[in-house]
Amino acid sequence: MQIRVGFDMVFECPHPVPMVLKTYVHPSRAADLVTPDVLVATPTVPMRDVIDPAGNRCARITLMPGQTRLGTDAIVLDSGLPDEVPPDLPQTDVRELPEAALDYLVGSRYCEIDRLMDTAWSKFGGIKGGRARVQAICDFVHDHISFGYPHAKATMTAWEAYKGRKGVCRDFAHLAVTLCRCLNIPARYCNGYMGDIGVPQEDGPGDFNSWFEAYLGDSWYTFDARYNYPRIGRVLIARGRDAADVAIAHGFGLSRLAKFKVWTDEVEAAVGANATAGAMAAE
Repeated sequence: MQIRVGFDMVFECPHPVPMVLKTYVHPSRAADLVTPDVLVATPTVPMRDVIDPAGNRCARITLMPGQTRLGTDAIVLDSGLPDEVPPDLPQTDVRELPEAALDYLVGSRYCEIDRLMDTAWSKFGGIKGGRARVQAICDFVHDHISFGYPHAKATMTAWEAYKGRKGVCRDFAHLAVTLCRCLNIPARYCNGYMGDIGVPQEDGPGDFNSWFEAYLGDSWYTFDARYNYPRIGRVLIARGRDAADVAIAHGFGLSRLAKFKVWTDEVEAAVGANATAGAMAAE
């Protein structure tokens, strides 16, 4: 299966604004790119690619005063299979965890483990088995939060989502990540592309998607508390402790997002590189 992924954004700035963009397909999927994932800026601005400490590919750019259009349009090869269902793995003892996993046990900007510790242990402490415990958390979060785009709030934390019982995909992921960490299961937040492939089309604007990964046994496994069933065509962009680590755009100055469009669509394998020719120019 081939999946067309991309976005089109316009920023307005009163002054030059340095910015870090985390919008590239993750290096772990680089070999699956059928066409290059190239960030295009109009007008041209200073730009260079870097890899952040978490292994995400980023672009460091400087937006000039006025409007800057940013976008990419790429084709990714995908297996077409649903997410892997983790085997019935045990929870790894903290003493046996690799050092790199320990960062995903502590609290972070949007994941307040101190405020949800008692809740986590009272609801899930008696569940045996790593996968069973994480799945129980997903079941709870899926049923506890009501999804809706009007509920989106950039500052909403896991605790606020738990108390308010509404949010968008990032809030489902934050709450599930926090509950996992409370129970000593390393969990990391993921951002990426995921379209309505193999499922009914949803109403609402196209957007990036959020899910999480939990460390079980000796590997990381994908979980999605919002949908709570295996999905097809998930394309990772970035991983981190929470949404603050994987923000699509982090500007160091005043800027306004004037336009935002994201697409994730299945394409015919034979179409190949020609599928996206002139796509952004036609907008």
